[in-house]
Amino acid sequence: MTFAARSAGRRHAAHRRNVELGLLALAVTVCLAGWGSAGLALRGSLPPGLLPYGAGLTALTLVLHLAVRRFAPYADPLILALAVLFTGFGLVLLDRLDHSYAIWHAAKGDWQKIPAAPSQVQWTVIATAVAVVLLVVVKHHRLLQKYVYLTMTGAMILLAAPAFFPGDVLGAKRWIRIGGLSFEPDEFVKVAIAVFFAGYLTANRDALALTGRKVWGLQLPRGRNLGPVLAIWVVSLLVLVFERDLGTSLIFFGVFVVMLYTATERTGWVLIGLLMAVVGAAVVGDLEPHVHGRVAAWLHPLDYYEPVHDPAIVSEQPAQALFSLGSGHLLGSGLGQGRPFLIGFAGRSDFIFTTIGEELGLAGGMAVLLLYGLFVQRALRTAVAVTDPFGKLLATGLASAVALQVFVVVGGVSGLIPLTGKALPFLAAGGSSLTANWLLTAVLIKLSDAAGRAELEPAPPPGRSGRGPAQARWA
Repeated sequence: MTFAARSAGRRHAAHRRNVELGLLALAVTVCLAGWGSAGLALRGSLPPGLLPYGAGLTALTLVLHLAVRRFAPYADPLILALAVLFTGFGLVLLDRLDHSYAIWHAAKGDWQKIPAAPSQVQWTVIATAVAVVLLVVVKHHRLLQKYVYLTMTGAMILLAAPAFFPGDVLGAKRWIRIGGLSFEPDEFVKVAIAVFFAGYLTANRDALALTGRKVWGLQLPRGRNLGPVLAIWVVSLLVLVFERDLGTSLIFFGVFVVMLYTATERTGWVLIGLLMAVVGAAVVGDLEPHVHGRVAAWLHPLDYYEPVHDPAIVSEQPAQALFSLGSGHLLGSGLGQGRPFLIGFAGRSDFIFTTIGEELGLAGGMAVLLLYGLFVQRALRTAVAVTDPFGKLLATGLASAVALQVFVVVGGVSGLIPLTGKALPFLAAGGSSLTANWLLTAVLIKLSDAAGRAELEPAPPPGRSGRGPAQARWA
């Protein structure tokens, strides 16, 4: 690369980082304004911790920005800014709910009055520190390709571990509990399986894409190539049966099918994946009481208030979520002026979206969904721009994991699909979820940095790319 090209590259990188700095300032300002607005509505004055909170969030943001400027200078400027905006706004919502829960449950004396925001602040520091470490240690995303089987082995152990620990939460066994600490391994598994699938499909894409037979106009894969799909399907069903975790099962299998179609461009794989997902969900939903109860509550949410109703419907939360979302109308009641705390502790997990829907209305809810869509779009744009097959599939897998998790959470809360109990990325309370999503963000930043560098490399002369037909399709 010539000196002029290197100079242009440095100017381009500096411009991206300056744009990122401006977006980060906007994200922090929006979060502080939201917290101030909620405090005025709840207390009649600005929150007492507004200054230290703002200083802390600003300091963390600057550390992240400096790490990206030093170790990923060509990265997409929107990815980090969106992650900071989601994380900061999540803290605003949790603090707003803590204030109402403390009052609402004071007379009951139960654990729901314990604030969640302070713990989430601690996890925010830990999660962002882990992201910075990954940015420093992982020099290039292809380093992850060397450890795909080790990564998947660890992921399978983590995924199966909760089934061997006693106790569950609301019927699901997603947590590993040791003493007073709890850990939700499935949040990290979604990152690990994207790394493994990217490595596996990169090595085997020709066998999966170019072989098979046509049936009714569809190119179906060979029986022996169905082995990995069947294995993933069985693992998904085992998660459903033993851990009663519908959300993880859907994300796990969905990410694989999306990445498989991306690698092979074979519609037959998608049809087989959808058929297996429907059959598996139908069988487990009929046989497993916890999953069956969630399906029954989804189909008949208001039946809970009937004098006699299906005993499988044991929670009023699906109906309460619909009431909360419906009361928000177009613009909502305003931060701090609604009653989303009536849903109880679920308001700090997957039902955090009802707080947005009730207090910011349809407009606020759609704005949040559009921001998630923008995050996924930047990940997919990175997948298009990065030059190596492993990077393309990894970016696609991570984008799919975020998109599917947002879908299953918002779909469950809004009544589109049965409840899954998963955490809304970045916004909901939970240290495991927050740390895993910041790890995902750091990997995406590394991928987008590689894509940005590739854009500045001169194109090879025609006919001298050194790639065969199969490789050219992935360029």
